[in-house]
Amino acid sequence: MKYTSYFLIAVSTLFASCSGNNKPVDLSVQKQTNKYQFAGVSEKALSSSARLPGRLFPFNEVNLFPKVNGFVKELFVDRGSIVKKGQLLVILEAPEMEAQLEAANSQYIQAEADAEASKEKYDRLKEAAKEPGSVSPLDLDNAGSQMKAGEAKARAQHSNVEAVRTMLGYLKIYAPFDGMIIQRNVSPGALVAPGKTGDQPILILQDIHKMRLTVDIPEDYVDKVDLSQPVTFTFNAMPGEQQTAKISRSANSLGSMQQEAIEIDVLNKNGQLKPGMYAEVRIPMLSGAKSLLVPNNAIVRSTEREYVVIDSSSKAVLVNIKEGLVSNDATEVFGNLKPNDKVLLHASDEIKQGDDLQ
Repeated sequence: MKYTSYFLIAVSTLFASCSGNNKPVDLSVQKQTNKYQFAGVSEKALSSSARLPGRLFPFNEVNLFPKVNGFVKELFVDRGSIVKKGQLLVILEAPEMEAQLEAANSQYIQAEADAEASKEKYDRLKEAAKEPGSVSPLDLDNAGSQMKAGEAKARAQHSNVEAVRTMLGYLKIYAPFDGMIIQRNVSPGALVAPGKTGDQPILILQDIHKMRLTVDIPEDYVDKVDLSQPVTFTFNAMPGEQQTAKISRSANSLGSMQQEAIEIDVLNKNGQLKPGMYAEVRIPMLSGAKSLLVPNNAIVRSTEREYVVIDSSSKAVLVNIKEGLVSNDATEVFGNLKPNDKVLLHASDEIKQGDDLQ
C-alpha cells in the first residue's frame, strides 16, 4: 500500500509538468543569411609601372627585288651572310637589254651625224648670205631650223642611250645597308622580275646591329605612360638578364587593336638577340594616376563581353568593363563605375539586368 502511494504521486507529478507552458525547441529552424555577397569598388594609385609584352624587330629590313626582268647569273651571298653597305650581292643577265643598248647607240650616232651635217649646211649658207642676194632669207631660216631639230634629236638619242645604260645597271643588286642576309629564295639561272605584293624577294636583308623592341600600349594606358623615364625589360630566352633603356619613339596613334606602339632601341653587341624574340617590359607610369579596382571574382567573362554586377537600390545593373592590370586579389577595370559602388561577388551570367539582389 505504501509503494502504491509513491507510484501515484510520481505519475501525478509527470502529468503536471507536461501540462505547463514550456514548449519543445524546433532544432530544424536555421538562421537565414543573405545569399548575395558584395564588395566596394576601390580607387587606388596606379602602380608605378605596368608589365607588358614586347617583341624584337630588326632596326632595318628590306626585301630585295630586281628592278628589271632577267636571269640570275651569279649569287655572292647566302642565308647568314654578313654584308656591308654597297656590297655586290647578285648579278643578273638580260641579253635583250644589251641589244637595246646597241640599237640605242646606233641611233644616237646616226642622229649626231645628221645634226653635224645640218650645222655645217647652216654655217655655209650663213657665210654665203654675207653676199647680198646670194642666199634667200627663207633658205637660211629653213637651214637654221633643220640644224636645231637635228641637235634636239641627237640629245634625245643620247638620253635614250643613258636610260638603257641605267637599266643595265639594275642588273647588279647591291646591299642598301650593313646587315645579314636571312633568306635566299633563288638560285643561279632563275628568272626574276620586279616584285609585286605577295611575290617572293630574291633576298631578305636585316640590320640587326641595333634592334627595335616594340611594345603595344593599350588605349587605356596611353595617357599614363611616362615617356621620359627609362624602361626595364627581360627577354624570355635570357631570364635573369634585366636591361634598361629609354623609350626611343612613339607612334602617337592607335592601331587596329586600339593600341599605341612604342619602340625601345636595343644594341645587339654580342649578337645574341634575334628578331622575333619576346620580352617582358616594365613601362613606367605617371605618378598620381588613379585606377578603379574590383575583386577578381566579381568579373563575369563571356564570349561577347566582360562585365560586373553592381547593386543599385537592391537591383542588378550590369556594367561592361575592360580589364587592366591584375594582382592576386584585385583587377584594374575601366568602365562606367565609381568608387564605393557595390559589386556582386561570385557573379555569374545567370543574373540578369534588373534582378532582385535582396
